Amino acid sequence: MKDCQGLIFIVDDDPPVLKGLSRLLRGRGFQVRTFASAEAFLGALGAEAPACLLLDMRMPGMDGLDLMDALARRGVETPVVVITAYLDDGLARRCKAAGASACLTKPVEPSALLQAIAAARSGAGMSRAPNWRRRHQ
Repeated sequence: MKDCQGLIFIVDDDPPVLKGLSRLLRGRGFQVRTFASAEAFLGALGAEAPACLLLDMRMPGMDGLDLMDALARRGVETPVVVITAYLDDGLARRCKAAGASACLTKPVEPSALLQAIAAARSGAGMSRAPNWRRRHQ
């Protein structure tokens, strides 16, 4: 299948969420890679450049904010859309400060998700540049 939309990475500890989001995005032409934990994502981190990272906040072990911090420490930057069932104003502010382009509440409406991905990919709302690179090797 031709990659017409880009590569989306999804990090979420809930298998039905991973399956549902993956199915939705693949149906819209995205390539998708899923990870059941932040640690699994970091372990697989390579040269593949995602169009966007969809990230859950509450996960066992490393949470979403910890993952964004770990990526920043490694000098890795990519557009991030946070998807969580536990969104409040304080968390939304912390996510934005960490570089998230958008924060959405689960269950997420497909149209809102697709709009957030498009905005993240265009750099709208980003506090860091949307690219996938390591500044310090």
